[in-house]
Amino acid sequence: MARFVYHCALRWSDLDAYGHVNNARFLTLYEEARVALMFTAAKAAGLQTFEDGIVISRHEIDYLRPIDYGDPVRIELWLEEIKASRLTVAYELFDGDAVASRARTVCVPFDLAAGRPRRVKDIEREFLSPWLG
Repeated sequence: MARFVYHCALRWSDLDAYGHVNNARFLTLYEEARVALMFTAAKAAGLQTFEDGIVISRHEIDYLRPIDYGDPVRIELWLEEIKASRLTVAYELFDGDAVASRARTVCVPFDLAAGRPRRVKDIEREFLSPWLG
C-alpha cells in the first residue's frame, strides 16, 4: 500500500502556552494533508468531484508525543476503507523520524446543492485506490 505524503510547516500560532503544538491544531494539520490529496492532487489528476462537497462525520486522534516548534512535520495518509457512502482516512504525523500522532477521519461525500449525503463515485474510488490499504 502506498501512502500519500504531505510536508507541513508549523506556524507560531500552532503553539500552546507550553511551547508545543496545541492538540486542536493537529486537526488542522491533518485537514491540510487531506485537502492536499482530495483537492490539490485530485484536481491535478483531472478530478474535481470532491469540490462538490465532502463533510466530516468523525475524527479520532491519539497523541503519542509533544511536537515542538521547528522543522516541518510529515503527514502520511492512506484510506483504510472506501464504502458506498463514506471514506475512512488514516494518518500518521511524524516529527523527524518519530510518530507523534495517529488519527482517523470518516468523510462523507455530500451533495451541497441538495443538502444531503451522496454515494462515492466510481471515478473517486479509482483515484483513491492507490492509497487504499
